[in-house]
Amino acid sequence: MATTKTYFRDHFVLLLLTVNAFLALFAASFVFLKLSTSHNSSYIVQYRSNLGVSAFRTGGISEIISFALFALLILAINIVLSVRTYSINRNLTVIILSMGILLTTLDIIVSNSLLVLH
Repeated sequence: MATTKTYFRDHFVLLLLTVNAFLALFAASFVFLKLSTSHNSSYIVQYRSNLGVSAFRTGGISEIISFALFALLILAINIVLSVRTYSINRNLTVIILSMGILLTTLDIIVSNSLLVLH
């Protein structure tokens, strides 16, 4: 219990948690807003460069929604892992939260790239 009190008093950890939460909510809302503006039933969900002409694979809306769910899943796992590792090593917590920021940013970039192509 004392660990969680010091965890939520660490300003740098709270900053990283806030950035993670903002990016995850931005990624989820971005995907849903892009889906609401387009009325297409098929979306490009994969790009395979080794296939040549048929490099783009189409899919339904559930594959695109999985990008939003993935961002929220990243946020939840980052919070749980960072709380559990704070008592072990603060630097490990900072690394976990920083990797979460990177992963959520990549999720936003990839989902934007695929939604622009449809």
